Amino acid sequence: MSLTHYLVLAAILFAISVFGIFMNRKNVIVLLMAIELMLLAVNMNFVAFSKFSGDVAGQIFVFFILTVAAAESAIGLAILVVLFRNKRSINVEDLDSLKG
Repeated sequence: MSLTHYLVLAAILFAISVFGIFMNRKNVIVLLMAIELMLLAVNMNFVAFSKFSGDVAGQIFVFFILTVAAAESAIGLAILVVLFRNKRSINVEDLDSLKG
């Protein structure tokens, strides 16, 4: 497989995630999954360029991105739990009522 195959697959994943973000404005879980898919598409680009250029810098960046993605998931799910406890729903419109 060539570099083009990996880049096309990453572009398709990125487009699906952008479509998921723009088409879904109600459910927080789907928004978090779309953001994670977007980060995985970027990771695929880093790994593909790293493999085909022979440099490991792209693979090191992937570890940092995965760390940020894990933190984003943990914080997002914590906000989701607080939202569900207070409002008994997971709609995005209810997030502004959590102002402290």
